Amino acid sequence: MRTSTEPETLAELISDCAEIPAGLREQRPSAPTPPAPRGWTVDEACHSQVDGLDDYA
Repeated sequence: MRTSTEPETLAELISDCAEIPAGLREQRPSAPTPPAPRGWTVDEACHSQVDGLDDYA
C-alpha cells in the first residue's frame, strides 16, 4: 500500500484497498442511535394560520 500518493485511477484504488489487512476491513464501528423524535402539538397560533383554508379548496 502506498501512503505517499493518492491513487490516480480506479484500478490503483482497488489495489490499495485489497492490501488492507482483513482484520481491519471487518471491523465496523456501530452507528450511533438517533435520538427519539420529539412530540408536537398544534397550538392556537398554528391553528389560526390554517383556519378557513377549506373554504378555498
